[in-house]
Amino acid sequence: MDYRKEIKRLAAEMDAVILAHNYQPAEIQEIADITGDSLGLSIQAAQTDKSTIVFCGVHFMAETAYMLSPQKTVLLPEINAGCPMADMITADKLREFKKQHPKAAVVCYVNTTADVKAESDICCTSANAVNVIRHVDADEIIFVPDRNLGHYVSRFTDKKMILWQGWCPIHNRTTELEVRQLKEKYPDALVVAHPENPPSVVELADHVCSTSGIYTYCRESSNKRFIIATEEGVRYLLEKQNPDKEFIFAYDGFICKNMKKTTLKSLYEALLYKQHVITVPEDIREKGVRCIQKMLDIPRNY
Repeated sequence: MDYRKEIKRLAAEMDAVILAHNYQPAEIQEIADITGDSLGLSIQAAQTDKSTIVFCGVHFMAETAYMLSPQKTVLLPEINAGCPMADMITADKLREFKKQHPKAAVVCYVNTTADVKAESDICCTSANAVNVIRHVDADEIIFVPDRNLGHYVSRFTDKKMILWQGWCPIHNRTTELEVRQLKEKYPDALVVAHPENPPSVVELADHVCSTSGIYTYCRESSNKRFIIATEEGVRYLLEKQNPDKEFIFAYDGFICKNMKKTTLKSLYEALLYKQHVITVPEDIREKGVRCIQKMLDIPRNY
């Protein structure tokens, strides 16, 4: 079966837009209508006139898409594609943590469940986290769930940052030693790192930014070689946009298995059988949207 042809046919029949996160397999990014980071995709999907959103990503991303487009059908091709970091904080745990720090405002990373967003004051992305913290009217900030992103943000504020001890297992695997060895091997390479990396790795970077920021930085740089400290899914677009440049990843196997669960077959079956439908209870959705909306009023900083 020609999955690509059938996916395009079914998507047209279903009035569907196919979204693919930057960490998805190359063949999924290739067939998608829109590629990008999680929040950007949800916003773009909400702006289309398509009645169905097929989100090739992980569970919290599909939830966010539904929260911004409740009138649309949102499908997640791989129902078991989750995010270990998002699972490190729950609404119950956050409620208890808030009791311990009653004066603190809660800023949640977009990599959280709808329940956690509903318990937070404002959301942020890796691109706008610094600006969000600066705009929050509080001297104490509870930041969930990523301690590494929170530590990076703390460099730019005098506010007290109370960090939940969560992390991305894939980014947190990056070590200072490996990056230093690569810098010695490729002295002409620039290190570009996502802020989900450990602080010791971030300190070695020539540039720290979101996935979208990585594309922009590498495209605009005159340098020809880069050490990339984020998930290897970004290679697809980096090489497509920069055929004359070389990209070396910070360690072998910089791969999120959850992001790689989506296949052409599962995407085809999601369209064929209209599976798996993702929704969020309305009371949670309304609270979560307020959390997201506050963030959308703050410019993203790429």
